[in-house]
Amino acid sequence: MHLMNVKMLLFLWLVPVLALLYGFAAYRRRAALKVFIEAGLLDRVSMSVNPAGRRMKEILALTAVALVVAALARPAWNPRPQTVERRGRDILFVLDVSRSMIAEDLAPNRLGRAKLAIGDMISRLAGDRIGLVVFAGTAALKCPLTLDYGFFNLMLDDVDTESIARGGTMIGDAIRKAIDDGFDDQEKKYKDIILITDGEDHDSFPVEAAEEAGKRGIRIIAIGLGDEHQGQRIPVTDERGNRAFLTHDGREVWSRLDAATLRKMANATPGGRYLNVATGTIDLGDVYTKLIAGEEKRDVESLTVKLYEEKFQIFLSMALVALVAEMFISERRRRAA
Repeated sequence: MHLMNVKMLLFLWLVPVLALLYGFAAYRRRAALKVFIEAGLLDRVSMSVNPAGRRMKEILALTAVALVVAALARPAWNPRPQTVERRGRDILFVLDVSRSMIAEDLAPNRLGRAKLAIGDMISRLAGDRIGLVVFAGTAALKCPLTLDYGFFNLMLDDVDTESIARGGTMIGDAIRKAIDDGFDDQEKKYKDIILITDGEDHDSFPVEAAEEAGKRGIRIIAIGLGDEHQGQRIPVTDERGNRAFLTHDGREVWSRLDAATLRKMANATPGGRYLNVATGTIDLGDVYTKLIAGEEKRDVESLTVKLYEEKFQIFLSMALVALVAEMFISERRRRAA
């Protein structure tokens, strides 16, 4: 026998509690009788109560409660092995964590909005392996490809602008990191890179890196965040908690979205797409449904599991029989004709 919800057995404490209540009720009834009848005559008085019937009713009620709890635990048996196959794609998020991503032309900032969007997409996944590369002046594989979405979310929550010590924005290096360390070379398909950045690159040859990804059958879906025209200043906070804006050579730094570079990168890969979010909103869950979910997938995992036949109905039926029987048992003696 296998219990599908073994925690429900904790409710079996109801049985001894009810038994104690029945015992307490019997004690109170006997005490009430002693008020009217002398203790020495109590056992000689002809009573209309049927003690055996009363005990039987209590036993049946307690049995019904125990059977209902057993049914809630969902007992099952007759296991049958069944092979379950998971099919999906390999999706690697390449996320910009440079200081420009804390610009606040999106709320709460570019990086915060990106993390929220990724979280929304994770809730829509159906068997796809996912991983995470973060980058600024260098790139690091934060989470290798996995089916453990909970672990991925833990890694994503931990990401901030301190995740990469070296400043700058090297998009090309991030793509090469994803190609070399994130994916395997077994098949030239079923692979997607979702690049989320403001597109400001510091001479890392991102288009050339995208072309290399395309040669390996990897598609890039590039998502551009930030104001493309005016740009946005980058907030910084000093040791005293005073808020200011990042400066370079005495001038404030304004970060602008480089949509042209991201568009070229996406076009360099088979089926690549560029999504110009700018300062608007994006639903990555919807992007997944429209651009990824319907694409060709491979077998990601094959697992043999045991499927049990649930038999909770038997226990519920027995509980019902016990309750019906309890209803037909009288607590009173039958009078002789």
